[in-house]
Amino acid sequence: MQITTTEVVLRLVLATFLGGLIGLEREIQGKEAGLRTYSAVALGAALIMLVSLDIALIYKIPDTDPSRIAAQVVSGIGFLGAGAIIRFSAGSKEIVKGLTTAAGLWVSAGIGLSCGLGLYFASFFTTILMLIIFLVFSRIDRAIGGKRPEKPGAQHGDSALP
Repeated sequence: MQITTTEVVLRLVLATFLGGLIGLEREIQGKEAGLRTYSAVALGAALIMLVSLDIALIYKIPDTDPSRIAAQVVSGIGFLGAGAIIRFSAGSKEIVKGLTTAAGLWVSAGIGLSCGLGLYFASFFTTILMLIIFLVFSRIDRAIGGKRPEKPGAQHGDSALP
């Protein structure tokens, strides 16, 4: 069964929108990756999932596994995530920054893959959970005195986070 043009458009637009919701929150927080990055990651992942499905549907090759191409997104996104992670020294401390951004991009790719596959509920629910992680958990982390790295060259006590 071929995926209709309407269904393709729906899956791509939904992936872009859901990735964008997460990216918008990151943008508001002034993070390195924001609206455009998260939207693009989710959109690209959805497209790759659709291509994987189409290859299996069009060519009907025995033992064709559409998940093989999509699985490469999971490892490939690691390179983008690695680029978001930086390491620096602040006085006597070694600071790692960007891990949450890298994790968010990885999940955004998963959302795109699930949209591409037509798993709408999983896509929406995962987006809601990511927004809870970014909006609610960050407040809990601050409330319990979570780690707040210093900016390189900042005076002691000046936080890298607002």
